Amino acid sequence: MTGLLDGKRGLVMGVANDRSIAWGIAKAMHEAGAELAFSYQGEAFGKRLAPLAESVGSDFMVDVDVTNDTSLDAAFEALEARWPTIDFLVHAVAYSDKSELTGRFLNTSRANFKHSMDISAYSFIEVARRAHPMMIENGGTLLTLTYQGSNRVVPNYNVMGVAKAALESATRYLANDLGPEGIRVNAISPGPMKTLAGSAIAGARKTYKHTDQNAPMRSNATLEAVGGTAVYLCSDAGACTTGEIIRVDGGFHVLGMPQPDHL
Repeated sequence: MTGLLDGKRGLVMGVANDRSIAWGIAKAMHEAGAELAFSYQGEAFGKRLAPLAESVGSDFMVDVDVTNDTSLDAAFEALEARWPTIDFLVHAVAYSDKSELTGRFLNTSRANFKHSMDISAYSFIEVARRAHPMMIENGGTLLTLTYQGSNRVVPNYNVMGVAKAALESATRYLANDLGPEGIRVNAISPGPMKTLAGSAIAGARKTYKHTDQNAPMRSNATLEAVGGTAVYLCSDAGACTTGEIIRVDGGFHVLGMPQPDHL
């Protein structure tokens, strides 16, 4: 991967700590030669992010609330003042009330449904709209993160599955809108990973174990594997790939049943 992103720069949104998928992507991009900027929400996440950003040579961090237009505008104005153009944007932002990631999907509240869709799906459209003018000159890549709960029922994923389905559909529509301007839009769908976000899902440990035992590769995704996929998609090697949901799950998505030893 060395040198694949030389001369490219972009924004990574959603690094919570050094086990975040977004961090795995940022680290791989740095190693491939990219310059990075980061966004975070709130002082606590900013304190966690600062040493990570510094470790990859970044001195640009901006606080942004993706549900607030004023905050989004200010963040992208600051980014544009720093870099008039960018080559990629990584959107690793999702949220649902943890109390609704248990039990029956039937009991999803209207308030949490709206909030989950706003942060987890609509925010990608909002950041795409703001990144678009910064990519018109040279093209670029918009990248988001999804999960197989978007199209298959996963216990306790509930409203997040519906939000990820919307996010994947938005990825395809944005790819069609922006393709004529040389802007590619893709999503990566890792299998279960031991992240802060993943730990919010009830039964996460059982899910992780099940996929680890049954995936064709007999392993779950790693940060390095997801990061490498992101580098490919944002590099010139991914020039003709857009509107795709790239699965990085050890092949688990191809199974119809568990492996014989685990039936």
